[in-house]
Amino acid sequence: MNRSEQPQRKPRSALLEPLEAPRPLIPSDLPNDRFINREKSWLDFNARVLALAEDPATPLLERAKFLAIFASNLDEFYMVRVAGLMRREATRLAALSADGLTSREQLELISTSAAELYERHSRCFSEVVAPALAETGITTRLWNDLTEVQKERLHRYFNEQVFPVLTPLAVDPAHPFPYISGLSLNLAVTVRSPGGDNERFARVKVPQNVPRLIRVAPDGAPHGGRQLGPRGAESDDHTVCFIPLEEVIAAHLSQLFPGMEVVDAHLFRVTRNADLEVEEDEAEDLLQALERELARRRFGPAVRLEVADDIDDDLLDLLMRELEVTNREVMRVHGLIDLSVLWALYDLDRPELKDIPHVRRTHPRLAASEGEQTDFFAALREGDVLIHHPYDSFTTSVQRFIEQAAADPHVLAIKQTLYRTSGDSPIVDALVSAAEAGKQVVVLVEIKARFDETANIRWARELERAGCHVVYGLIGLKTHCKTCLVVRQERGGLRRYCHVGTGNYNPKTARLYEDLGLLTADPDVGADLTDLFNVLTGYSRQTEYRSLLVAPQHMRDGIIERIEREAEAARQGQTSGIRIKVNSLVDEEIIDALYRASRDGVPVKCFVRGICGLRPGIPGLSETVHVRSILGRFLEHSRVLEFTSLQECWIGSADMMHRNLDRRIEALVRVGRPFQQPLRAMLDHAFSESVAAWILRPDGTWYRQSTSPDGEPLSDYQTDLMSPSLRLAHN
Repeated sequence: MNRSEQPQRKPRSALLEPLEAPRPLIPSDLPNDRFINREKSWLDFNARVLALAEDPATPLLERAKFLAIFASNLDEFYMVRVAGLMRREATRLAALSADGLTSREQLELISTSAAELYERHSRCFSEVVAPALAETGITTRLWNDLTEVQKERLHRYFNEQVFPVLTPLAVDPAHPFPYISGLSLNLAVTVRSPGGDNERFARVKVPQNVPRLIRVAPDGAPHGGRQLGPRGAESDDHTVCFIPLEEVIAAHLSQLFPGMEVVDAHLFRVTRNADLEVEEDEAEDLLQALERELARRRFGPAVRLEVADDIDDDLLDLLMRELEVTNREVMRVHGLIDLSVLWALYDLDRPELKDIPHVRRTHPRLAASEGEQTDFFAALREGDVLIHHPYDSFTTSVQRFIEQAAADPHVLAIKQTLYRTSGDSPIVDALVSAAEAGKQVVVLVEIKARFDETANIRWARELERAGCHVVYGLIGLKTHCKTCLVVRQERGGLRRYCHVGTGNYNPKTARLYEDLGLLTADPDVGADLTDLFNVLTGYSRQTEYRSLLVAPQHMRDGIIERIEREAEAARQGQTSGIRIKVNSLVDEEIIDALYRASRDGVPVKCFVRGICGLRPGIPGLSETVHVRSILGRFLEHSRVLEFTSLQECWIGSADMMHRNLDRRIEALVRVGRPFQQPLRAMLDHAFSESVAAWILRPDGTWYRQSTSPDGEPLSDYQTDLMSPSLRLAHN
C-alpha cells in the first residue's frame, strides 16, 4: 500500500514556486508537444494523495488525514500558483507555458480539473469516510441531528464561549462590504424585518480562536462538563460526537439579529494571493522589507471562492461581485468546507485506526555502548556516515552531531543554514549554547521561506541576541541548501566536520519526511563548505567546487554535462544509465538533455514524487525513459542522482525546477564510491517491479500499479525499508 503525507498542520507540498515569465526555450529539433503541463501535473499529484484517502486498505484515520492533506495542498496551490497565473493574466503578459498554453487556458484547465477533484474529495468524506468513522464511534453531526439534551448543552456553551466573540457586520449604504480575510470561514446571512420583503445581507465570521469541531458527549454534555477539542479527549473514550462550530453559530443567529427574521445562511471561504513580492536592493534592510510585506499579505486579491453547493444564486452573485471573482474562481462544495479540519479527528487517540507506529533506530555507526555517548568526531574520522531518515533517527544523528559540536570545548566554529525548523528547535538551542560558550556561530536564516517567514524572523532575532552572526540570505536568491560545517582544533591542526542533507534541520518533520544526509570529515567537502559559506556571508564569487554542485552558479550545467557523458558512453557501446529521484522534474533544459540521452540509448529511470513535465515511452524521443511515483506514510523528499558510467551518486537539496536551479542557493554533494552502494540498493528497490507505484504514461496520465500480472499484491516500498532485513544497507 502506498501513502503520501504532508505532516504539518498546514502541510506544504514542497512543489510550489511563484509564477515568473518562463525561461525562453532554446531552439530545438525535439517535438513541440514534449512537455506535460506543470499545473495539470501538480493537480495529478494531489489526485494521487486523494486516491490514498479513497483506498479502503488505508487505515481509517489515515484516510481522514489524507483528506486534510489534500485540502491544505490545494489551498497553497491557489495561494501561490493560481494567484501567479491570475496576476499574469491581469497584466496581459503574453508568455506561454512550456506546453504552449496561455495563462487563461491554464486557469480554465485548473478550474475544470479542480472542480472534479472537489467532487471526489467531498464525497469521499461525506459518503465513505464519515460513515465508516461513525461505525467506530466517531461521528460528525449537524445541528438537526442532535438530541434536545445535546442542543440545550450547546446553547449554554454558545452563550458562554462563542457569542461574546462574534461580530455581525451588516452590508448597506452605511456599512460597506467588509474585508474577508484569506482562508477564514464566514456565514453569509440574509435577514429581513418581520413581515417585510426587503432582505438585507450580513456577514458573520466563524472565530478562528475557538475549536471548529465541538465535541459533545453522548449524554449531551460537552466532554467532561466543559468544551474541549479532540486534543482534550480522554484516550479511553472511543465514542465521540463532533459538531462543526459554524452549525452551532447558524442555529443561534437569532441572538445576533434580535428583532429581525433570519431568512437564510450559507458558509463561504475566500482564498487570497499569498505570494510575497519583496523588492530587494543593496540599500534596503531585507528583514524590515519582508515584515512590511507580510503585513500586506492578508490583503491580497481573491483567487478562489468556496461556497456551499446549495447557496442561493442571488447571494452568490453578491459575493462574487464584492470579492471580484468570476465563475471560474467559484468552487461549490458538497458538505464540510475546508476539510483540513480533519487533522483534529486524526489527533484522537485511536491507534487501531492508524498506521502502526514506526520505531526509528540509531544508525549502527553512531550507536554507543550502554551508558556511553557516541564520539561523532572519532566516528567520522573513521569514515563517512550516510543517514536515511526517518528510518534512522534524526535525534541521535544530525541533532546530536550539532549538539555535541556546541558542547565540545575544542570546537571553534559552527556554520549552518536554516531554511525551516521546528517551533521548539533543539538545533537553535544548540547554536545559542555554542554562541554563549564563546564559539563563533554563523547562521544563514532564510527569512523568505514561504509561510515560515514569521517564525524564521523570530529565530533570527533570538540567535542574534545570543551572539550568533546571523545572515538573512543573498539579494534575489533564497538559500535552500542544507549544510552544516564544524571547525575543530585537533592535534594535527584544524579539522572540518560536515553535514550535507536533502531535508530541513527539523526534528519533527524528520520523523515523517524521507531524507538523506551525509556526515563526513572529508577535506574536500569541508573546503567546499568553507567556500560556500564565504559566498553566503561575504562577497565571494566562488564558482568552482571539488565535491559539490552549487546552484545557481553551475548546478544545471554540471547535471547536463553528466547526462551528456552518459549519452557518449552509450554511443561508444559502454554500459550507461541515469537514475533520478526528485520531488519535481520540470526544468526544460534538464528534460531535453534526458530526451537526447534516451535517443542515444541511455536507460533513464525517474522517481518523481510530484510534478513531472517529461513524457516517457514516446518512440524516437523517450523510449528508454521510465517514470514512477511512490507516495506513502512518509513524504518522499530526498533528491538523488546516479550516473552509471561515471560511477557517481549525488544527494542534495535541489529539485529539477527553475526556482531551484536559477533562484536558489542549492547544493548537491558527491557521495564517495565506498558509500554509494546503499543509495544504489535504495534505487534498485524503488524501481523494482515487485514494488507498488504510480506509473506515468506517454500521454501524461498516471495509473496505479498495485498488483502483479498474476494478481498478487505488490509490496509497499516504505514498509519494506522499515523491515530490518530490507532496510537501506548501512555503511
